[in-house]
Amino acid sequence: MPSSAKQRIAYIDWLRGFACLGMFEVHCYDSWLGGAARDSHFYKLTQFSGSIPAGLFVFLAGISFALVTDKLRRKGVSANQIASKTIRRGAEIFALGLLFRVQEFAFGWPKAPWTDLLRVDILNLIGASLILMGVLCRVAKTRKINGILAAIIAIGIALATPLLWTTWRPSRLPWFLESYVNGVHIYGVPQHWLFPLFPWSGFAFAGLAAGFFLFSDWGAKNVAGGIAAVGGAGLAIFFLSLWLDSMHARIYPVYDYWHTSPNYFLARAGIIMFLMLAAYAWCRWGPAKFGFSPCIQLGQTSLLVYWVHIEFVYGRFSILKKQAQTIPTATLGLAVIFIAMLLLSMARTRFKGRGAEILASFRRVLRPATET
Repeated sequence: MPSSAKQRIAYIDWLRGFACLGMFEVHCYDSWLGGAARDSHFYKLTQFSGSIPAGLFVFLAGISFALVTDKLRRKGVSANQIASKTIRRGAEIFALGLLFRVQEFAFGWPKAPWTDLLRVDILNLIGASLILMGVLCRVAKTRKINGILAAIIAIGIALATPLLWTTWRPSRLPWFLESYVNGVHIYGVPQHWLFPLFPWSGFAFAGLAAGFFLFSDWGAKNVAGGIAAVGGAGLAIFFLSLWLDSMHARIYPVYDYWHTSPNYFLARAGIIMFLMLAAYAWCRWGPAKFGFSPCIQLGQTSLLVYWVHIEFVYGRFSILKKQAQTIPTATLGLAVIFIAMLLLSMARTRFKGRGAEILASFRRVLRPATET
């Protein structure tokens, strides 16, 4: 990772902003394309690429978790306190996910079904994953053990996913609880467009393992070497997944490569890990090194732009008629969303804390009057 704390945060923000761009692309084309465009290879390509930004968001949650816990450990904070802080943060994100569902239901009322309030979305997933990672950090005392256990858990989640979606389904659970396992929701069968813990939380634990490696004593002294090792391992994992899939070994009763296969999980994890190397090169030697970076800007306010853009793409305030656009029109809409979210992000960072400053000014003005 970049050596200074500021550089590390900027690097993670760039990756998060890159994921935002991919998220805009997937959501805009999915919501707006209609007719023949929806059956085109172009649309299928955009949807194929859609799992990478989502996986990158979750992976970065693990990286950020490792960064935060590393800072706390260096300050001498106890394992219990670290676990408490991180679990509390996970609960906050989870609560934000529930609040987001309430907002979506309110804006979609009366057409939105009440069951949408309990739908498993990416914020619910990230919050739950942070809580689980907090528990792991409480059990494991050192970074090395944490990293090893995180990698094992990530692989275990990937291996268990095909079974928990089919023959080992916890179908006795209420649907809103089972949905956190396999995304079944109210449909009777798991849905690939939702974000259940299996397999998606595996990306968080993979990011946690990578983060503990990068923030280790060796990683801090060998920044470029650590990033190169992660990127090289990503390439190796990607080609390993292709080789494993080509063997056609029959392990699971039901094999669905594009939704539950451990091989597909490995392929995506490998791509994400290689993206870390590409992003490092871009931030170290590319245009991101000079002046303003849209990706870093979006990454600083990723939660805000995610929250807002959904309404203008999928929601009642969609800027284009849904499932009725051609590719050029939808692309124009994508450009508008990108510019609007970038401006919103810039406004957020510019005026962040301004309200507190104004309130403090009023207090300074009023204090003499209250003291007389």
